[in-house]
Amino acid sequence: MADLLKTPFHALHVALGAKMVPFAGYEMPVQYPAGITAEHNAVRQHCGLFDVSHMGEFKVTGPQRVEFVNYVTSNNVAALALGQVHYSGLLNERGTFEDDCLVYRGEDHLMMVVNASNKDKDFAHISQQLSKFDVQLEDISDRIALLALQGPEAQAILQTLTDIKLDDIKYYHFTEGNVAGVGPMVVSRTGYTGEDGFELYHDVKDAVHIWNALMATGKVTPTGLGCRDSLRLEMGMALYGNDIDDTVTPWEANLGWLVKMKKGDFTGRAALEAQKAAGVPKRLVGFTIAEKSFPRHGYPVFVNGVASGTVCSGTASPSCGIAIGTAYVPFAHAQTGNTFEVEIRGKRLAATIVELPFYKNASHR
Repeated sequence: MADLLKTPFHALHVALGAKMVPFAGYEMPVQYPAGITAEHNAVRQHCGLFDVSHMGEFKVTGPQRVEFVNYVTSNNVAALALGQVHYSGLLNERGTFEDDCLVYRGEDHLMMVVNASNKDKDFAHISQQLSKFDVQLEDISDRIALLALQGPEAQAILQTLTDIKLDDIKYYHFTEGNVAGVGPMVVSRTGYTGEDGFELYHDVKDAVHIWNALMATGKVTPTGLGCRDSLRLEMGMALYGNDIDDTVTPWEANLGWLVKMKKGDFTGRAALEAQKAAGVPKRLVGFTIAEKSFPRHGYPVFVNGVASGTVCSGTASPSCGIAIGTAYVPFAHAQTGNTFEVEIRGKRLAATIVELPFYKNASHR
């Protein structure tokens, strides 16, 4: 793994005995010695700490920053209050996903947070629109380390290390301040687990200090990519490359709420209008399998005996105690309670479409 990038926390992961794997061009911890299920349960019941420094961050400044980000994303940036965050789609002219992202509205800038594997592609994609707007776009990813502290005990633990009144930060909002005596940094009540928690965007030079301060509380479990995936899937949260990619639109991905057609023009708008008028051909659904199984990404799916693509995401859910997954099925078949089949090791098992999220008892506010 010599050619892979390393986050500022790499040596800490190795010292803790993490199993390191290639991910989005980085060498990342997939799990620690306790194992994925133990880490998953720690986040659901107590508190886990994720290194997500591989994510990409773009800073947008200038007088037309809101108009620019509104044009290159599908949600309505103008509706964001200062200190608010939203989830959005980064679409192309075909109306399909180049990526998904978070948009943060600060006083004098916007920050876009994108997936590591798409960072360079995303930057080039949105840079094509720069000439139309009075803005500056900067990739600040290499200057920022990012930790996600997730779980129902996250606030109580973090509060011991900061004078920020964490109770005042609402879900999908953020503030700036010091943590463990360093900063200022962005402290954001966001995450990819469904549990309460915070994401800390901080200077790379402070990374090891902040990790050590959080771990020194004795109440935090280090957690890897393995349980991050099972946690987000239980919440029905999309993963780029699995559930969404540049072949599907928000209408198809069951993410229509990310699209604000009334806001005016934006990249992909015409294609989305055309698809809605013509009829959406398929939809992403969540499913469960009663029979003990492990539906993995890529397993064949059959609707009424006809091939209908493959499993997008799947796992044996630690919190729900049942096999869960996502798949695209014909739009007319995408109703809760309908069934189809997933082929696992040559055997077709019955899958039932269910409402998302799979896990209903998460602690996020």
